[in-house]
Amino acid sequence: MLCDLLEVTSRRSQGFPAGCFNFGAMTMNPDLSRRDFVGLTGMASLGLGWTLTQQASANSVQEASRTPEDVLKDLLDGNARFASGAVSNPRRTPKDFSALEESQKPEALIITCADARVPPELLFDQGVGDLFVIRIAGNIVDGSGIVVKGSIEYAITELNVPLIMVLGHSNCGAVKAAVNHIDKDDVPPGALNELIGLIKPAVERSKLRPGVLLENAIRENVIIGVERLKRLDAIVSRPATAGPVKIVGATYDLRTGLIQILA
Repeated sequence: MLCDLLEVTSRRSQGFPAGCFNFGAMTMNPDLSRRDFVGLTGMASLGLGWTLTQQASANSVQEASRTPEDVLKDLLDGNARFASGAVSNPRRTPKDFSALEESQKPEALIITCADARVPPELLFDQGVGDLFVIRIAGNIVDGSGIVVKGSIEYAITELNVPLIMVLGHSNCGAVKAAVNHIDKDDVPPGALNELIGLIKPAVERSKLRPGVLLENAIRENVIIGVERLKRLDAIVSRPATAGPVKIVGATYDLRTGLIQILA
C-alpha cells in the first residue's frame, strides 16, 4: 500500500494522529515533507502511466490479432446465445455510446434485409460499435446502386473491416415478391419493379433445383451477393497492410433464430 511506502521512522506529535491519512483515493503519512510527498506521488503517477501504456499496447496487439475467422466465430457464438435465450446484451448503455463519439472500429460489415424482424445487433448479440450494417430490401448487392456500393467500399477501405457477411433470411418478402411476379408475369408498380428485377436472376437460377423455390431463391440471392462482392474493386485492390478480408453468405431462420453459413 502507498501508506506503507510513505512510512517514515520518526513521527511528529503536533496534534496529528500517528499513521496515515486518507484523502479520497490518496493515502499519506503526516510526517512526510512536501518534497517527499511530491516525489513519491510522481513515482506513483509514473507507475500508473506505465500501467495504462501497457494496457493500451495489449489492447492494440489484441485488436491487431483478430482475424476474419476470429470475428466470424464471435458472431456465431453471439447468435448461439441469442437463439438459446442466453444473451449478454453487451455495450448498450449511454456510456458505451458516448465512448465512441470520436471514432468507430466495427469488426464486421453486415449486408442484410430491411425486414423489421432481422436486426443484426440483436441476432449476433453484439453491442454499439461492433457492426457496420447496411440494410436494403432483399439484401441486394448486385446492381444495388452507388449509394450501397459506396457504403460497402467505405467499410472496406476506411474502416478496414476484416469480415463481410451477406445475410438473407427465411420467408423474405422481397424474394417472395420476385417469385410471385415472375409466376404471374406482371409488372409491380413504381420502383418496386426495379427492386424485384434485381432479385429475379436468383429466382431464375433456382427454378430447376429440387426443393422449395422460395427457399432456394433466398439462398441463391445471398450467393449472388457474395460473388459480386468478391469482384468489387475495393476488395480486389485492398492494401495488404489492411489485412485480409473474408466474405461469407448466410441465412437467418426466423423460426429458430439460428444463422446458417452458406458460402
